[in-house]
Amino acid sequence: MPRITGYRKAHFNAAHRLYKPEWSDEKNSEVFGKCNNPHFHGHNYEIIVAVTGEIDPDTGYVFDLGILKRLIRSEIEDAFDHKNLNIQVEEFKTLNPTAENICVVSYNKLRKHLPSSLDLEITLYETPRNFVKYSGE
Repeated sequence: MPRITGYRKAHFNAAHRLYKPEWSDEKNSEVFGKCNNPHFHGHNYEIIVAVTGEIDPDTGYVFDLGILKRLIRSEIEDAFDHKNLNIQVEEFKTLNPTAENICVVSYNKLRKHLPSSLDLEITLYETPRNFVKYSGE
């Protein structure tokens, strides 16, 4: 049976501050620049979720994209949209909410709901030109 990838795109808007409390203000400013703004700043994130697997001979699907839509809404959009990631999202109270970390957290939140036979890859756009990908490796 052929392996194929299905995609679902979604978005959320969120604020964050890149900051390590154990570092000095000078070091935080040097490393994170304007992303270290103590008053936070926001992004319009785009997330692309890709699931790869064999086509189910009964349904013709790799995975029902309607189910994937609902999972993305409940696990990512409802959890992150219009939130201050540092303050309002439990995972980022002790984890710097970089695009890389948001991508890994998103992967982990979705992975637990998908069959192990499916490969999962998350692409997260922080800006139209800055994006990261994670596939569990």
